[in-house]
Amino acid sequence: MSVGPDSRAGPSASTEPAGQLQRLALRSVHRALSDLRRGVPVLLDTLMASESAGRPLGARLAVLAAEGASAAGLAEFEALTAGPATLLLAPVRAATVLRRPVPEQGLVALQASPALLRPHVLHGFADPTAEQFVGSLPSTVAALPGSAAAMLLVKLARLLPACLVAPSDAVEPGLVRLGEAEVLGYQNRAAGTLRRVADAAVPLEGVSDARVVAFRAADSAIEHLAVIIGHPELLPADAPAPLVRLHSECFTGDLLGSLRCDCGPQLRQAVARMAAEGSGALLYLAQEGRGIGLVNKLRAYTLQDAGLDTVDANRALGWGDDERSFLVAAAMLEELGIRRIRLLTDNPDKLAALQACGVSVEGRVSAAITANGVNDAYLATKTARLGHLR
Repeated sequence: MSVGPDSRAGPSASTEPAGQLQRLALRSVHRALSDLRRGVPVLLDTLMASESAGRPLGARLAVLAAEGASAAGLAEFEALTAGPATLLLAPVRAATVLRRPVPEQGLVALQASPALLRPHVLHGFADPTAEQFVGSLPSTVAALPGSAAAMLLVKLARLLPACLVAPSDAVEPGLVRLGEAEVLGYQNRAAGTLRRVADAAVPLEGVSDARVVAFRAADSAIEHLAVIIGHPELLPADAPAPLVRLHSECFTGDLLGSLRCDCGPQLRQAVARMAAEGSGALLYLAQEGRGIGLVNKLRAYTLQDAGLDTVDANRALGWGDDERSFLVAAAMLEELGIRRIRLLTDNPDKLAALQACGVSVEGRVSAAITANGVNDAYLATKTARLGHLR
């Protein structure tokens, strides 16, 4: 199964155990995510090509998330810079703030003038639900090397995809400093270090033979859960493969019973179907809102109430249509000893992702839920624009 961590080259690679290197790489990313969420800049080491000799040269970026940027954070960021700063935005968000079309691929880098380097202005550029900037619009410039990794770091922090970056030659002992490879390989590395950390019987209403298994990646505080019905790992080879559902957590739908989505009914339907068959596994993944997080999902709801559908609302915030990674699900199945499955889903991307990771998917079972009068347009959008099956 192709979920193992990427190795990180370096002078200590031959002397330190590989597991320790992976933990250190994960720790660097987690510390950076924490600082970005607190409005503190981080330093990102990257590689750029020398224009004169064509040789790789070390380069460093100072990175500050636009969401939550304070006057103090901006002052600290500016003290680290050794060149002009740029504001990175996703294309759809950039087209909105610039009021003109932009290339749809990659990132858009805007020249960060003094007028832009103010908290409320940055917040408006980052968040379409906040007060918008109405002054002179900035010019577009070439994105700095390492910009894609900087933006990914902000997205991993579940912050709005908008950040300031600038060249830096600073070496600050109090700041987190990490490498581009650590960021780009994070999801693979985290999935490769996933381990079960707790396992307990949890009888459910109508399902006495159920247990919950908790998983955590090395150096991470995020837990993914597996709800196990019966013993799907022990089914004989000549029996149908066990039912498995990949279910991304949904606070509003699963817990509150929100009518805006189909998550709650799908969750309960999955458990009931597995109970009826006598076994199955529901993987409850910490990837709220198709991977954008609860806060951003609520912002997307605000935009939907203004007339956007679920796809365009995510794009307007700077996110992709689906930001989830299912590497973690494949790693969980491996750890649980479930080698073959029938997947309970209407999402073809889940089928393709698990198959790409080496999971034997022997069939698909529809997870379709009847519309309730509130989520009709949402369900229709998932079919028409995200390719969901019925």
